[in-house]
Amino acid sequence: MPAASPQRPTFHGDAGTLFGLHVKHFLLTVITFGFYGFWGRSNVRQYLYAQTSLGGDRFTYSGTGGELFRGWIKAVGLFILGGAVAVILSTAVSEILGTVVLYLGAMFVLFPIALLGSRNYRLSRTTWRGIRFSFRGNVSRFLGIFIPGLLLSIVTLGLYFPVFHADIRRYLVNRSYFGNSPFSFNGEGRALFGPFLLNLVLFPFTLGLYSFWYGAWRDRYYWEHTAFGPLSFRSTITGGEVLRLTIENILLLIVTLGFGFAWVQARTIKFRCEHLLLVGQSTLDDVVQDAQGASTTGEGLSEMFELDLVGADFFGL
Repeated sequence: MPAASPQRPTFHGDAGTLFGLHVKHFLLTVITFGFYGFWGRSNVRQYLYAQTSLGGDRFTYSGTGGELFRGWIKAVGLFILGGAVAVILSTAVSEILGTVVLYLGAMFVLFPIALLGSRNYRLSRTTWRGIRFSFRGNVSRFLGIFIPGLLLSIVTLGLYFPVFHADIRRYLVNRSYFGNSPFSFNGEGRALFGPFLLNLVLFPFTLGLYSFWYGAWRDRYYWEHTAFGPLSFRSTITGGEVLRLTIENILLLIVTLGFGFAWVQARTIKFRCEHLLLVGQSTLDDVVQDAQGASTTGEGLSEMFELDLVGADFFGL
């Protein structure tokens, strides 16, 4: 990948240009009764990726509005099918059972499929130096991690959550590729348990503010245990910086009555890039193109669950 050490990704985007894209997106979405929204989101993603560079070369995003629309149609079909099953159960057995099956299906099946499908689609449409990223996960195997992990998190009143979250991170990262070369993650959930427990204890006494420090620590831990061949990652993010950014972004949105969203988005992406380091030396000699196909159904589901990671798919989880 990059040849120098250390390196940071750079965001070159202009908030004013981004604002123009959002205004166009909003107006055309209203005029077309929502249909342009798929194309508008794709245009914003294409701009954000094109304005992000690493080692002097910019990323590209080739996803289209048509693909998002088709994925959304497929996702609607899945929801209709699930709703039909719930109605049949409500009629044949009990209304409570039908409702429970509907909500559990969305939580335990559709949500993880959306998470996996979204990563699959977006990485498959992301390119750097002419080489495409890909995700090679398996839905059934991911459900085998997600469903037990979520159940254990519920049964333990949240105490299992750091292990659950680390397991998800490991699965997603270890099956993410750049060309024919995989990323790797060797972090352990048990390492997060102590800081997570401290966060729970301090939460009421700090009015939840300590969560910013825990979140920053977890971010640093995750990146320090993520690698790409001989390259390792480092995060320099701190809780105080995240808190300050959050407060500034909230104030910006309040003062501008929401019109400052483009500035918030640009500032947040720039912040993430400035606090991520790639350490080590490597070349592209051993990395070759190995593009993988990707379904749009998961991305359609992610639109419904609002799993929007625009501009941050590679620089966050």
